[in-house]
Amino acid sequence: MASRSLKSPSVSLISLGCPKNLVDSERMLGMLAEAGCPVSADGVAADVLVVNTCGFLAASRDEALGILRDAAARKNSGEIRRIVVAGCLVQRDGQRLVEEVPEIDALVGVNNREDIVRAVTNGAARRGKSKKAAGSRDIHLAEYHPLKQAGWSDRSRLRLTPQHYAYVRISEGCDQKCTFCTIPSIRGPMHCKTPAQLRAECEELIADGAREILLIGQDTSSYGRDIGYEAGLAGLLRELDTLDDLKWLRLMYVYPTEVSDAIIDAMGDCERVVKYIDMPLQHINDRVLKAMHRRVNRRETETLLKKLRKRMPGVAIRTTFISGFPGETEAEFKELLEFVREFEFDAVGVFPYSLEPETPAGRMKLQLEDAEKESRASAIMELQQGIAFKRAAGQRGRSIEVVIDGFGRDGVYPARHAGQAPDIDSSTFVEGGEFDPGAFVRVRCTGSRGYDLTARPVGESLPILR
Repeated sequence: MASRSLKSPSVSLISLGCPKNLVDSERMLGMLAEAGCPVSADGVAADVLVVNTCGFLAASRDEALGILRDAAARKNSGEIRRIVVAGCLVQRDGQRLVEEVPEIDALVGVNNREDIVRAVTNGAARRGKSKKAAGSRDIHLAEYHPLKQAGWSDRSRLRLTPQHYAYVRISEGCDQKCTFCTIPSIRGPMHCKTPAQLRAECEELIADGAREILLIGQDTSSYGRDIGYEAGLAGLLRELDTLDDLKWLRLMYVYPTEVSDAIIDAMGDCERVVKYIDMPLQHINDRVLKAMHRRVNRRETETLLKKLRKRMPGVAIRTTFISGFPGETEAEFKELLEFVREFEFDAVGVFPYSLEPETPAGRMKLQLEDAEKESRASAIMELQQGIAFKRAAGQRGRSIEVVIDGFGRDGVYPARHAGQAPDIDSSTFVEGGEFDPGAFVRVRCTGSRGYDLTARPVGESLPILR
């Protein structure tokens, strides 16, 4: 093991959960690097292991606990000296985590990200804000978001994504209060960065090589409300569309009731905004939507989807649904299934309903059995698989622009077109030619393999900006 003193320990980090959590991980790594700690992002041997957790669903909590128990074994064997746990699960469960894994040395909640250096180096308590638990354990937790008052920022990150794309969090927290969701209790109410802050963050990332920016937040379509920015998300899209050297601007986590005509027009008008929208719908039946407190009905949903396709022909629409919500009848589930069949989304994700006891939905009657929830999720995904395979096969012969996502193997390069977001969507595999990651290439689709496309280049690649 490294002989470095704990004044500047080496650190490895495991990042779990969504891209919003990934941004927190990148910022914490940036702070640790600035403090002089040699860092690694892949969980290799080091003095200190940081695990940035997700606590949104029961499955994510189980995954985190499994990793923490493995870390405890590594600590007991002398492979690492210290375990620091950060993120949503800390904010949600706090002391219960320590009871599950006593080997944990420090807890850092989502609102106390700035304390990560002290937690890693076992430094002094943060001006009276930290509490000591039994065994000299450091606990950094707060129910408010101190970064908001300080003009919070995600700049100076040590990025974990490939150089050519980056996530930009435009807001934190959520005000929607869906009955199944724990995010407001974990992340708090919505608060947004200013357009000037976001432009500066994007410029920093572009200077670092990013050519694709993915805008994220718990509810991106409500952007600007808490800071009095009347232009909202539409104004932000138009502002960021003027950034030099940016190729693609992608919109994620869009809440359907907040998608105005102004937002749709901005998406259609802005050259750098890819015609792609990630918009979780969760269900289509009116009664279920009301029980979820989604503040939208089927008619309004269908009107919105038609507007998107009319204003942006060929727009890629990705969505997610929840199967087996409390009280969901067989007829309501079949209505959802038929809706998926009729609309033919470009991409669909399905989550079997996860019972979270502290949420309103967790206290509802008529909870379905896990097997039934899983069965319904499988039925939707089987239907969507057929739709996706058909759509992919229909791309044969089309000329499209893709970004090369990585190094090739046996002459085949992983890539994505504008309708494919990283990690969550299908890919396009390009053969014929040699490319560097981050190159934009015009290709012709030669076929498909299930969800994925195959393609060959038809022109010169665009230069990589360094």
